[in-house]
Amino acid sequence: MDCPGVLAVPLGSVVVFTPISHNQIVRLYSRFTSLDKGGNGFLSREDFLRIPELAINPLGDRIVHAFFTESNDETVNFRQFMRVLARFRPTKTNSNKNKLNTREEKLKFAFRMYDLDGDDRISKDELLAVLHMMVGANISEEQLGSIADRTILEADKDGDEQISFEEFVSAMERVDVEQKMSIRFLH
Repeated sequence: MDCPGVLAVPLGSVVVFTPISHNQIVRLYSRFTSLDKGGNGFLSREDFLRIPELAINPLGDRIVHAFFTESNDETVNFRQFMRVLARFRPTKTNSNKNKLNTREEKLKFAFRMYDLDGDDRISKDELLAVLHMMVGANISEEQLGSIADRTILEADKDGDEQISFEEFVSAMERVDVEQKMSIRFLH
């Protein structure tokens, strides 16, 4: 039975609340095992690169990196795979059990896509690097620099020429990240 909403998934001695339904977990496990070419219950970075949705996403490498940040290892098990994917479900306003799928967690995840060096600040160089990933050679260096400068100018409230997480949250105030951060194969 497919029950939308929050599902409690027992993982060892811990219960993880996930907005992924039972049928979706079964489908994700099937997808996970099909990607697990070694058949050892773990995915490598190369395994992730075989996911077509990530292969065509300009930020695919950054998204894959997020899976390995979560695992602190060179491989990802199914529990870690699900924890990251849970952030990509639309947020259910009537449930606050799922701590992975809150607006704040989604914003932290998005912030980490830009914070390339992990110092909890987005510099102009990091912003430029991500913009390059997203648009490639479709925009001139001058235009990219102008976009980065304007973004820093608008978001940077303390004048340090970098964007902190708090400044990022403020800049994203009108963006509906709860619904927009999704991955098609979970639907």
